[in-house]
Amino acid sequence: MLTRRGFFRGCTAAAAIYPGPCWTAQSTPKVRVAVIGHTGRGDYGHGLEKMWLGLPQATLVGVADADASGLSKTLKALGLGTTAGFGDYRKLLESLRPEVVAIGMRHIDQHYAVALAAMESKVRGIYMEKPFCRSPQEADELLAAARKHQVKIAVAHRNRYHPVLPVLRKLIEDGAIGRVLEYRMRGKEDHRGGMLDLWVLGSHLMNLVNYFAGRPKSCSALVLVDGRPATLQDASDGAEGIGRMAGNEVHAHYEMENGLSAFFDSIAGAGTKTAGFGLQIIGAEGVIDLRIDREPLAHLRSGNPFQPEAADSRWIPVSSRGVGQPEVLEDLGKRVANHWLAGEDLLQSLTESRSPLCSADEAATTIEMITAVSASHLQHGARISWPLVSRTNPWDESSGVD
Repeated sequence: MLTRRGFFRGCTAAAAIYPGPCWTAQSTPKVRVAVIGHTGRGDYGHGLEKMWLGLPQATLVGVADADASGLSKTLKALGLGTTAGFGDYRKLLESLRPEVVAIGMRHIDQHYAVALAAMESKVRGIYMEKPFCRSPQEADELLAAARKHQVKIAVAHRNRYHPVLPVLRKLIEDGAIGRVLEYRMRGKEDHRGGMLDLWVLGSHLMNLVNYFAGRPKSCSALVLVDGRPATLQDASDGAEGIGRMAGNEVHAHYEMENGLSAFFDSIAGAGTKTAGFGLQIIGAEGVIDLRIDREPLAHLRSGNPFQPEAADSRWIPVSSRGVGQPEVLEDLGKRVANHWLAGEDLLQSLTESRSPLCSADEAATTIEMITAVSASHLQHGARISWPLVSRTNPWDESSGVD
């Protein structure tokens, strides 16, 4: 179990490398946080209701859940009385006036309306389950509302808050893997493989490649249903409130801001379950591998990846201190998985003139990258440039593959 003393000692040791949140009990007054979920319709995501119990900077003041049984169980689990529970999130916002709201539902058709209502109630910050929303149009409107109401939005792409990321960026800049050639992403490729995998799990990867390679400049893609090109007639309402979609196989190519190519692939039931879920940064003299939601997050293998006899077959872990160095941040995997680093970053950003590490702007780019796959495919694999002209779900539109 991580002790506060142990974590702060680790923060001090790693401060020169990772400029992320390291708190003291006196660093800020407690922030009043409310949680909005919906049992049976996305629940509370990956623990977005419980994360605040691990943050001494926050005090949990209420929960909204339209499912009465789920609300009762959640209040009990969080140690809150019945007066802190609301069946209607609008009533919660009006009655409690929280400073920060966590929007936990994994069904993203609820994100837009709840986020708008929270911003209009004058919250200061929002922490939202991924993916951000259903379309670039919704993202545009949420970003505009955040600017209008001066609200900071952070999105739960947990690995974006990992302290090894700036270390990896520095390694790349210093030539640890030579000239970077390309970025390779694969989804989880379980029964959700294809378009659903792209949305639900590929969103993590899009967010990471955006961090390393900048924003995309274009996308071209192919979407298949059982080996044939998907058509509008194949589309149906997808899981988790995403909207209309089709395809159990996806292949996409992005041209990135830094001039390099990024590739995403997902095939339902491909290979060993979840084995490929991650991002590889391939260089002329080595490879950096990131395995999503694992600890250590990153490994490095030296040598030209296209000359096996010249490459070092060992994968060496990379910590917040560097390649092959022991991790000084105790229980780092738990702090990432429980959203504690993300929550700390959001709370700290409220007192600083900066955006959260995984901001709504980054999350909007992720949504546009996902949407571009369908837009390209439905235009026969055409190269789709940024920004996307159409901001809605391409599977809802009348034009597409015949």
